[in-house]
Amino acid sequence: MTDLSLVLVPQTPADLAAIEKLDERAFGPGRFARSAYRLRERVAPDYALSFVARVGTLLVGANRMTRIRCGETPALLLGPLTVEPAFRSGGIGEALVMKSLEAAKANGHGLVLLVGDMPYYGRMGFKPVPPGRLIFPGPVDPERLLYCELTEDAFDGVRGKVLRA
Repeated sequence: MTDLSLVLVPQTPADLAAIEKLDERAFGPGRFARSAYRLRERVAPDYALSFVARVGTLLVGANRMTRIRCGETPALLLGPLTVEPAFRSGGIGEALVMKSLEAAKANGHGLVLLVGDMPYYGRMGFKPVPPGRLIFPGPVDPERLLYCELTEDAFDGVRGKVLRA
């Protein structure tokens, strides 16, 4: 049998149906109530910064980058990050995040936000947003609101509401 290798490629509109099914399996219907989902609702991902992971022709993971604003500062929202359950704990999620961060930096972006677990995302350069700095639309556990600077001091002075770009 041939060994199949993992390939990360930019998302395309043709991937959206498969990604939606993957998100449904991973997060269930409750995903629609999440505050981060509200920011992404009816907004296309930035396809140059959003990637899918494939093993052969099978889509096994995906992440999305969406343009947002933090007060007056342009930023990106990373998520959802989804990996097929049978392929978890193999580094696919981290590879997808790092690929998106590298692409975002190469495209001149300075700041990325996400709602997630610090022990996981901290090893990829994310830090907790200091209390009171950002107002997220809808309820978010403040300990899960994280940021990553792609350029030095990109988070300095950033304050205000987090909105769609």
